[in-house]
Amino acid sequence: MPRTLRCASIILVCLSCLTAQAQTPVDTREQLLQFLESGRLRDAIALGERAVALWPQDPEIHHYLGLAYFKSGQLQPAREQLERARDLSPKEPAVHFDLALVLLSQEDYAAAAPELEATLKLTPSNPLAHVLLGRSYLNSNRSVQAIDEFKTALRLDPAIRLGHYHLGFAYASLGRNDEAIAEYRVELRQSGENPEAVYELGHSLLASGKYEEAVRHLQRASELNPKNSDVWYNLGKAQLLGGNAAQAEPSLRKASELNPADPSPHYQLARALEKLGKAEEARNERARFTELKKAQPATAGMATSRDQ
Repeated sequence: MPRTLRCASIILVCLSCLTAQAQTPVDTREQLLQFLESGRLRDAIALGERAVALWPQDPEIHHYLGLAYFKSGQLQPAREQLERARDLSPKEPAVHFDLALVLLSQEDYAAAAPELEATLKLTPSNPLAHVLLGRSYLNSNRSVQAIDEFKTALRLDPAIRLGHYHLGFAYASLGRNDEAIAEYRVELRQSGENPEAVYELGHSLLASGKYEEAVRHLQRASELNPKNSDVWYNLGKAQLLGGNAAQAEPSLRKASELNPADPSPHYQLARALEKLGKAEEARNERARFTELKKAQPATAGMATSRDQ
């Protein structure tokens, strides 16, 4: 590079440094927000990291940097920045809410719940915060409290997306299947054919002994989400309990193909094969069920806790 061009480049770099040094926290916040809104996450992170070093007591800069990390999928740095923002500005509901979103993404439900409780103490009419708090409670085995939160969210916004679905799931977790079925039906009327709602409706109908209707919904769930082994397992079980072993056989085979480590489809498949007069195949499936069952710890996942 010629000497004159090199000198010009050095001057430009120095001018850039001087501009950056002269930038105020207000300017930085505005620039960070622009980067976030335009999706320039790398620029937001680079600027935010410099800014928190310059102004470590500025909660908004920590907040925006945390959001940039979160949107880029860097959950732990996002959590750290948002926790710092919360400590600096404990009465800012948006910080508590955004921190809760990160914690939910990390499946740290016990930590998410207090952040959502703080959000609602500051903004009690936020229906989404009630739904998310309900989810946090539900995943912490606090189903009764979860139901209260979902009901509050629906009072505030009767059309909130998946509100009835989550309420139905909470009812189902307590074995209140008729109430769960009613909520899933409302969700499907309001939101359309959500695959999870279709599946859970079928699952609750199965648990209620309404096999024919369960088969219809679980069959539709298998079309909407053909890679879900639980859908095929419950479809096969509903078909078997409804008296159609011939239809149950391929459904249960599909479930075992999608999740080879799950012993439950083999148990139900053995029952179906016995009804179809395929004794040797049934013995093989029972042996496979026993083998897989022994290989799993007693507390390992849904498959081992199922009512075989």
